[in-house]
Amino acid sequence: MDTWIAALDADPLAVLRGWLEQAREAGLHEPEAMALATATTAGAPSVRMVLLRGLDERGLCFFTNYESRKAAELDANPEAAVVLNWGPPLRRQVRVEGRVERLTEDESLAYFRTRGRESRLGAWASPQSQPIADRTELDERYVASSERFAGVDDVPLPPFWGGFRLVPLAVELWENRPNRLHDRARYERAGDGWSRVRLAP
Repeated sequence: MDTWIAALDADPLAVLRGWLEQAREAGLHEPEAMALATATTAGAPSVRMVLLRGLDERGLCFFTNYESRKAAELDANPEAAVVLNWGPPLRRQVRVEGRVERLTEDESLAYFRTRGRESRLGAWASPQSQPIADRTELDERYVASSERFAGVDDVPLPPFWGGFRLVPLAVELWENRPNRLHDRARYERAGDGWSRVRLAP
C-alpha cells in the first residue's frame, strides 16, 4: 500500500469528518453542500444540491419535504449518491454511494428544532417540487403559515417533512495533484469494515 493510501484512516467516514472540519476552518462557503443524485425505478436520474446535516458511523443525513421529487424517487428506489466538492485551498472531493432510509420522526424533530423560526415556517409553506402560479402564491402561503402559528414558540414538525440517511456502501476520496494526476482512493464495505484501493485519476 502506497504512502498516501496508508496515511488515510481505515474508516472513510472518519476521513470525511476530518476533511469537512478542515473545509469549515478554511472558511469555504457552505462546506456542507453536496450534490444528491437519485433515480426513478426506470433508471432516469436527477440531481440537486442539499445540505449535509448529520454525519456519524451510520451515514450522512439530509432533510427535505417528503412530498418532493427527490423524496418520491428515494422512496421508490432507495439508492443514491452524493458528492461534496471543496475548491481552493483544499481541492478535495468525496463521493458516497449507498442505500437510503428515512430517519425516525424523533430524529427529524430534533433537527427541525435547530432551524430558525422563518425556516420552520417555510417548511410548512412550500409545496416543494409542485407547480405554483407565481411568487405571490408562495408568499401568501408563507403569510398563512405565519398566521397559523402566531404566538406558537415551538413551530411543530410538518407531517410531510423529515430526513433521510444515506448508508454508505462505497466512498471515494479525491485530492488534487499536479498534471491532473490526482490522488484517488475507493473504499467498499467489507463485512464490518472497509476495503480500499487506489484508483487512477
